[in-house]
Amino acid sequence: MSITNHTSKARRRLLAAGVALAAGFATVSGAQAQGNYPTKPITMVVPFSAGGTTDILARIVSLQLGKALGQPVVVDNRPGAGGNIGASLAAKAPADGYTLFMGTIGTHAINQSLYSKLPYDPVKDFAPVTRIAMVPNIVVVNPKVPVHNIKELIAYVKANPDKLSYGSSGSGSSMHLSGELFNSMTGLHIQHIPYKGSAPAVNDLLGNQIGLMFDNLPSSFQHVKAGKLRALAVTSGKRSPALPDVPTVAEAGVPGYEATSWFALYATGGTPQPIVDRINAEVVKILAMPEVKKQMAEQGAEPNPEKPAQLAAFMKSETAKWAKVVKASGATVD
Repeated sequence: MSITNHTSKARRRLLAAGVALAAGFATVSGAQAQGNYPTKPITMVVPFSAGGTTDILARIVSLQLGKALGQPVVVDNRPGAGGNIGASLAAKAPADGYTLFMGTIGTHAINQSLYSKLPYDPVKDFAPVTRIAMVPNIVVVNPKVPVHNIKELIAYVKANPDKLSYGSSGSGSSMHLSGELFNSMTGLHIQHIPYKGSAPAVNDLLGNQIGLMFDNLPSSFQHVKAGKLRALAVTSGKRSPALPDVPTVAEAGVPGYEATSWFALYATGGTPQPIVDRINAEVVKILAMPEVKKQMAEQGAEPNPEKPAQLAAFMKSETAKWAKVVKASGATVD
């Protein structure tokens, strides 16, 4: 063997050893990073404006999660495009557990069918953490609208086909599809007006700029209790404990109607599983806290914690369910 060949083999062995050592350091470093998580503040992206249901639930959870993890969890409202702007931002964040996303039935079930092109993949770009809550929508009108129940609403729209419009937190939201489902099941055509969140839509409803909403219960609940909005029905399959005297849409005159909103927490796709599991464990404990249950009950929301795999399976079934609703309604967004 020549000296040159011997030297070349020695260099290759040295290089290979160096690569292996570097890989070992990287593995140890990654494990240490996961073990020390978190070492800095965490951002929770909310894809709708402040004051709406998504924001309310995010702030309840973020406050307690910050205490549990020992680092602030800061809510970052990024409204627009039916939740797609905030979802796209969270999808592109580093997969290190420092960006969380409060997803909804819209961002993670409806939008795939409603939008011709999404700037994110609800499955590949996100790591499911846990469902946060199930929330019924509530059919509410401005008190100046001369209807007091669903049958009167249907009769009023038929007699005044262009007089009433309904607002929502954005195209693709559960509020939007609840309205489209109502249209398709009653043969009506109430015009949809999308907003950048529930709060600005409710403000216009209070001001009688729009007459109707299929709003998430938490963002309208206090206005209903104060008499500023009139509740006609809830969209869930059973009555809400928060408003036991308000019938379901099915009870009130549209048999078979049911639409329930849900909210869930996600990390960016590719986030190490130990970090996802850590967040899941903390949030599950948070949702079992008596004070958190009380806060959510006051908003008409029902905590619904689960494992990441359960949320993934639930998303799959919800996506298929709402694809059928979108197709039947004919609703599309470019």
